[in-house]
Amino acid sequence: MKRREFITLFGGAAATWPFAARAQQPNRMRLIGVLQGLTADDAQGKVRFAAFQQELQQLGWTDGHNVRFNHRWGEGNADVTRRQAAELLALAPDVILTTGGQATEVMLKATRTVPVVFAVVPDPVGSGLVARLSRPGGNATGLMQFEYSLSGKWLELLKQIAPGVTRAAVLRDPTLTAGIGPFAVIQAVAPSVGVEVSPIDTNNAAEIERAVSDFAREPNGGLIATASASGITQRELIVSLAAQHKLPAVLLYPRQRLHRRPDLLWS
Repeated sequence: MKRREFITLFGGAAATWPFAARAQQPNRMRLIGVLQGLTADDAQGKVRFAAFQQELQQLGWTDGHNVRFNHRWGEGNADVTRRQAAELLALAPDVILTTGGQATEVMLKATRTVPVVFAVVPDPVGSGLVARLSRPGGNATGLMQFEYSLSGKWLELLKQIAPGVTRAAVLRDPTLTAGIGPFAVIQAVAPSVGVEVSPIDTNNAAEIERAVSDFAREPNGGLIATASASGITQRELIVSLAAQHKLPAVLLYPRQRLHRRPDLLWS
């Protein structure tokens, strides 16, 4: 994703920033908690946060001058994310920025009073994070990544790039609504394109490697990786497994160094 797109997707959340009294208490240092579902060394996460800081600075909020950041990373792990969310809330931030469905779901379970601005969240209405897009309600607002209905297109794209595919393994996080919802849509579309689908849980690298290897023993298979923090942190492994087993694949996020294969499609 290009820098301008990052600013629109992630930094643009500053436009909805819920500081209720920007003109009040001008000398008070504000604390922004940031919880990303990725690892601390993730290139996408770093670029997104830099774009966010840049946009805030243009709005008059400068790190170390009138605002401080406390940044935490969920590492694609639900237990780590919950712990990091609790630590951030203990610091009494003025507002919290979350990225990804897992980080946002965890944070909104932990607090219904601290304002939360989210980005890179699939279908926040379908996930039950907000009441509706026009009037989110509660303590959360932000930017939608995509609606679950788009998930059916991933299967159609897989069939287009590899017409011989009759089986598709869908990598998803079953603990998240953003993992359950897209898989249900893909299941609904599957009969119309003549593909049998089965889920692969993205809880850890060992499970992914074992499940993909087992799936690849039968012919005419393909992969679809849905949105999840664990899937993103394991994207290098997923691409490597697709290459190793010669499985055509549709993946939501590119790896750090793009793998040039015509049967690997980034949506």
